[in-house]
Amino acid sequence: MDITGKVIAITGASSGIGEGAARLLAARGAHLMLGARRTDRLEALVAELVAAGGTAQFRALDVTDKADFEAFVAATEQAYGRIDVLVNNAGIMPLSPFTALKVTEWDHMIDVNIRGVLHGIAAALPRMKAQGSGHFVNISSIGGYRVWPACGVYSATKYAVRAISDGLRMENDDIRVTIVSPGVVESELASTITDPGSAAAMEEFRSIALTPDAIARAIAYAVEQPGDVDVNELIVRPIRSME
Repeated sequence: MDITGKVIAITGASSGIGEGAARLLAARGAHLMLGARRTDRLEALVAELVAAGGTAQFRALDVTDKADFEAFVAATEQAYGRIDVLVNNAGIMPLSPFTALKVTEWDHMIDVNIRGVLHGIAAALPRMKAQGSGHFVNISSIGGYRVWPACGVYSATKYAVRAISDGLRMENDDIRVTIVSPGVVESELASTITDPGSAAAMEEFRSIALTPDAIARAIAYAVEQPGDVDVNELIVRPIRSME
């Protein structure tokens, strides 16, 4: 039960859960490749982790671009010789009621939250199969188990992450697949909400939010298990729940 030396690539690593996971996994000895669009934040985070004795690199990543994701995973393999874990964490949450007709935002959620995960699988799965092992940690949400008003499209994308993960697990007995589904967490997800009513409702939820390290510990728990143990699903939410 050890993370030391494992090569772990994390998407959406510039803030929130991705940043929290990077800090914890680096402290536990993982070799990290961090991806996100905001490379200034990644550069600062990597410098901090390395100064603390960790091993980390970064690369700009747009998960909606299949070729960019392929290059990100290739850079991970080039840097460390393999990829043991891909944490598909990048996601957006511009909540709104259907009557607002924010079709562009719906499309963007589908691109990031679903296609982004599929692009990660397409890039990493052949490499994991070739090396005979690997682990996908796909970040879903409590919204992948239940739907609320203004949450229909977001929940649909997170239900999809669960379906994709289950299918991937069933088809591969040499690859581990874990779904981590957070409840409300301190992050920048809510910053993408442009609908005023949805933004106000989210402020109430945020009053009980977990900090990202709570989800990071769940990720670490799944990763540190022996190779013959696959933690299928973890739901992590505040003890005082509004969900």
